[in-house]
Amino acid sequence: LKLQFLYLIGLNYPPHPSAPTKMFRQTASKAAPKVGISGMAMYVPPFKVELEEWCGWTGNKWNKVENVVGSSFRVPGVHENAYTMAANAVLRLILEHDIDHDEIGFFGLGTESSTDNSAGAIIVKGMVDAALDKLGKKPLKRNVEVPEFKHACLGGVYALKNACRYASVAGGRKAIIVASDIAEYERGSSGEPTQGAGAVAMLVDQDPQILEVKHALSGSSASYRGPDFRKPVSRHFSDKWAQNTERRSDFPVFSGPYSTTVYTDTTIHSIEDMLQNLGLGANGSGSYFDGLNSIFLHRPYKMMPIQAMSTVYVRGLVRSKDWVKREKLEKLCAAAGIDVADLLKEVEVDTQETCPFKELQVSGNPPVLHKLTGKVAKELRSDEMFLEVLKNKMSLGNDRTCHFGNLYSASLPAWMAAGMEDAARGEVELAGKDMVAIGYGSGDASEAIP
Repeated sequence: LKLQFLYLIGLNYPPHPSAPTKMFRQTASKAAPKVGISGMAMYVPPFKVELEEWCGWTGNKWNKVENVVGSSFRVPGVHENAYTMAANAVLRLILEHDIDHDEIGFFGLGTESSTDNSAGAIIVKGMVDAALDKLGKKPLKRNVEVPEFKHACLGGVYALKNACRYASVAGGRKAIIVASDIAEYERGSSGEPTQGAGAVAMLVDQDPQILEVKHALSGSSASYRGPDFRKPVSRHFSDKWAQNTERRSDFPVFSGPYSTTVYTDTTIHSIEDMLQNLGLGANGSGSYFDGLNSIFLHRPYKMMPIQAMSTVYVRGLVRSKDWVKREKLEKLCAAAGIDVADLLKEVEVDTQETCPFKELQVSGNPPVLHKLTGKVAKELRSDEMFLEVLKNKMSLGNDRTCHFGNLYSASLPAWMAAGMEDAARGEVELAGKDMVAIGYGSGDASEAIP
């Protein structure tokens, strides 16, 4: 069994002399099964803040907030938390997809809103079992794994990847994962309009019915960034923390501009790592994204994934050998007042080798990465070519997602679910079409999954 496993994950060790040669050859020739998502269900609280009304209360400009942030955000009730929302989403998944409880062997939770530092997914499983009992149905089996995944907003994606790994070797057993979070920010802070609450549950198995997840080809990036976004326990004991609230809260400590910078940088590198794994190399980003049907990203607010993708597209234009794209790049650089040669130099600098946190410690100021690329990307965002990208590749589920708010670890799964719902209702043919899901978590890390 050990030899089979090592071979399947690509560690091409030769068989032990005493190993059955015939068994090893059969294992080597067996293709890895397709795994992915066969069901999705979502829960959001019924309580909602309309951002247009919020602008009236706070004096903010609605046009700007709508374009940058979205339309509204959800707020949990006093009786709700990350566990109850997760349980609601999982219960809907089980009932709507008539899941056979005996087939579930993995039950994972991705969240950064836990209120128990000991137990996690088992709490949600207990709630689901209790609800099933009240409905006269049998509970989930006891012989299941119940891990919790935490890395800021990336916990749900890590849960998905691990569920795919489980399903690929579990002999037909399936996995349920759920991403559930509450994003709340102090009144008067820059993060106040980017709040939200909700959960997305997914059924992961072999021969998926909705989305195949090619997790073995995914790209990763992780680099310690320091204080971009944190929730240290010690803040609860500081008299200066959350002075504008009268109740217990989970407000983070964050730096908005620095968070945006490292989000873009880390997303770029996970994408380029994925391109390497796909055999395309960093220079293949243009052709790869041209061939995609849909692009989904982590979205704490509406504009952030657009900013990231425009930066990715500029890097693709820089590395493209297509004369039409090179001509487009020259026009964008001219409009941004940037010398093309300077931009080329910046793109070739590997920011994986730099340490923004060290620079922050020395200077006391957040570093600006991809400065020239960012200026050209700003011009690109109003260009007809990129507007077509937004319309054709990033529009599925976009309008629905603008009403959820920031769901942290459930943000990317929520956009994917909304996209699938849009496609089903609009009879959009997606069978056999390539997509990519790009997750991000402060701290920070990113995953790009084809």
